[in-house]
Amino acid sequence: MPYAFGSSATKVSSGSAAGNRKIGGVSTPAEMIAKYRLGGIILVGFSADDPTAVNQPTTNIDSPAQVRTLTAGLQAAATRLPARAPLLIGTDQEFGVVTRVKDGVTTLPSAMAFGAAGDAKLTEAAWRAAASELAALGINVNFAPVADVLGPSGAGVIGSRSYGGDPGAAATQVAAAVRGLRAGGVAATLKHFPGHGHTTADSHTDLPVLPQDRAALEREDFPPFTAGIAAGAGLVMSGHLDARAVEPGMPATFSRKALTDVLRGQLKFGGVVVTDALNMAPAKRWPPAEAALRALLAGNDLLLMPPDLPAVHAGLTAALADGRLPRARLLEAVTRVLTLKFTLAAGPKPGALSSLGAPAHVAAVAALDRAAVTQLRGPCGGPRAGATVTVTASGGRERARDWLVASLRAAGVRVVDSGGSVVHLVGYGDGPGDLNPAATVTVAMDTPYLLADSGSRVLLATYSSSRLSMAALAGVIAGKAKAPGRSPVAVRGLPRTGCG
Repeated sequence: MPYAFGSSATKVSSGSAAGNRKIGGVSTPAEMIAKYRLGGIILVGFSADDPTAVNQPTTNIDSPAQVRTLTAGLQAAATRLPARAPLLIGTDQEFGVVTRVKDGVTTLPSAMAFGAAGDAKLTEAAWRAAASELAALGINVNFAPVADVLGPSGAGVIGSRSYGGDPGAAATQVAAAVRGLRAGGVAATLKHFPGHGHTTADSHTDLPVLPQDRAALEREDFPPFTAGIAAGAGLVMSGHLDARAVEPGMPATFSRKALTDVLRGQLKFGGVVVTDALNMAPAKRWPPAEAALRALLAGNDLLLMPPDLPAVHAGLTAALADGRLPRARLLEAVTRVLTLKFTLAAGPKPGALSSLGAPAHVAAVAALDRAAVTQLRGPCGGPRAGATVTVTASGGRERARDWLVASLRAAGVRVVDSGGSVVHLVGYGDGPGDLNPAATVTVAMDTPYLLADSGSRVLLATYSSSRLSMAALAGVIAGKAKAPGRSPVAVRGLPRTGCG
């Protein structure tokens, strides 16, 4: 399952054609499918505040209509192959800081917001809405939910992508997300096995070390994976993680002990194991063909984003011929992938693009956003910032600021450019220098850890900067709504909720 350059399956720019020739020796995504008989395509895209942007040199996503035309073209190319099997079309629609399709869809908050709301029914309903919209776009695999449990350090690269720091609570949320995705006709992917939450290193550029002993891994990291498997996750993504208690020094992606003995044997997962991207640094310790072979032998069934398709194809063909790749292992992998494909094809028929942003979808997600707003300091009743408000934001947060201003005005709050009680927004990647000392209210739109350094009278967390998150926040600031959320991670010197 590589990525490909271009916003269309068959018509791409000269620059996109050059990109495709570099990784696949062909000009278009459709030609790539035909030449290599691909199992799938991953649609990629990125933004400045996306921690996964480092290994994505292109984007396939401009608008919902364009994505639907692209996916239809990709499936048409797949139907012309001898097997006539449908294509797996995946993307990383985690929501929060990792969101590929941003405009024209109902936008969920980050996973941490779900953890703060703590309501499995709301989680399942929101993810069902999101899945039905992904299916309408022609996307049948979502590389979510993140099943990583955060350790005390907060795991910077994971952060608000996680449901929180409590394994049991995270397990409940992950299972609900899987159920919602399945109900909407999309396969869920649990990631990043065996767990990326107890390290601050970024597996895009380094090999993170998991120092926990085996008992700690099973107690702190495995529960969300176990719950997600029981809920029917179609895929598990292997992580480029050095789990010292399993196979020291070997990234789990390439560890038979991690994937075959633990994931298959102990956790009883029978679905598709997909690698994390093979163009990330820990996978590049070997040439592309060698990395692909090692990944298959370890127990992966699907190879994600290999950097050199011709080399991988030739290498695996040669390994099959000379016996290094047992035919039985290859057939096992293919059978799992085909089973997933035909299971998805037999599921509910995707809806039309007109279903995107449906009122019922918006209502389901808005309920979740309202339940997530958390107050960690300040009075719990009445307006939080006075009758006249000025909204400020750290650099790059103007879109969220504008949404909040509009929602505050709709709630009857007078908002002025200067001179009012200051409500200040901070988000992903911000530090103490991004706080506003004059703020009456400080709002964390990502992880809430920075609130520990704020002197504001009122501290709130939405864990997300979506339009619906800002609408929920406005209700609290205006004194028209409660802040029922509970921080799913510990924040130095502050309670999980000041309004419980």
